[in-house]
Amino acid sequence: MLPTPETLPSSALDEETARSELYGLLALMYYAPPATELIAQLRLAVTEAPAAGAFLEEPWRALVGLAREMTDVAIQDEYNALFGGVGKPEVYLYASHFLSGFLNEKPLARLRTELNSLGLARGDAMLDTEDHIAYLCEVMRYLIAGDDVAVANLTRQRAFFTSYLQPWVLALCDDLQQHPKARFYAALAELTRAFMAVETQGFDMLA
Repeated sequence: MLPTPETLPSSALDEETARSELYGLLALMYYAPPATELIAQLRLAVTEAPAAGAFLEEPWRALVGLAREMTDVAIQDEYNALFGGVGKPEVYLYASHFLSGFLNEKPLARLRTELNSLGLARGDAMLDTEDHIAYLCEVMRYLIAGDDVAVANLTRQRAFFTSYLQPWVLALCDDLQQHPKARFYAALAELTRAFMAVETQGFDMLA
């Protein structure tokens, strides 16, 4: 189920569900060319926020609008043009690249230590390293929606977000929004940027 552009939910449970779903959507969109079924769901998504002026409403509306305007193949080809291919991609999706300038560096080793402390490990089917934006979004989804309250709690969410997403994710958004081949993914980057701002504000209130 896709999230809605809701930033003023009716309850804390609604808010946590919306956050979890949006992290899950970002993980899917960044991990691989979106499946036809996912694009179809996006085209049917509600674009009106329940509360007027909701912060995510405009970037969400723009993303859904592009999903409706572009063909499945055009969206999937854009993913491959930006992130795929042999050798150096047009845009990197790895934290280590943005934090150190290289892949598989100290930021990745530090992340693996943190994931081990959370009882998490990369699945055998995942070809990318754990510092891929999709993997990090999936970890955040787990920390929000997981059943183990010793791990899935606001304190852990804030610590993981501020250490492993916040320091570099806006640089990724910049690269995507400035890239001439990015259209659908420039819109996804704007939604990502807005969502990260909401998350940052929320976690700052916990400090």
